[in-house]
Amino acid sequence: MELTIINQKIYTVRSVKIMLDRDLAELYEVETRVLNQSVKRNKELFPSDFMFQLTKEEYENMSSQIVMTSKTKRPNSALPFAFTEHGVAMLSNVLKSIKARLISIEIVRAFIALKKFTLSNQELIIRLNEIEILYNQKFSDIHQALNYLIQKDKK
Repeated sequence: MELTIINQKIYTVRSVKIMLDRDLAELYEVETRVLNQSVKRNKELFPSDFMFQLTKEEYENMSSQIVMTSKTKRPNSALPFAFTEHGVAMLSNVLKSIKARLISIEIVRAFIALKKFTLSNQELIIRLNEIEILYNQKFSDIHQALNYLIQKDKK
């Protein structure tokens, strides 16, 4: 499976990278209700840092920002479950199909690639901030020197 397809299904909610139950069900080629039933039967394997249910506001916010093609398939009262990287890894244990295990490996790879990308961007941001501070100081020095010369000429 192509990483870009998986990457398009990774969202940020509560400052955490997650995947929605419906997207995972699609990737695992099972119905969303089947995936959620398997999770409910094994609730002890999914603590809150592995999986959580979106609030109505979070879901509406996501729906307004992205195209949710299968929104109509979900009852209005049912809010989706969000799975973190660890929750996705745990899903392969509860679904137990070869397809689930293979897809989980690809999803974990996508999360790892996303982390690497984020870390490299963080390093770039830190370096840009250092350069900005350095040049701001130099421009400040030039500005002060020009002001000094202007004031000297006026006198």
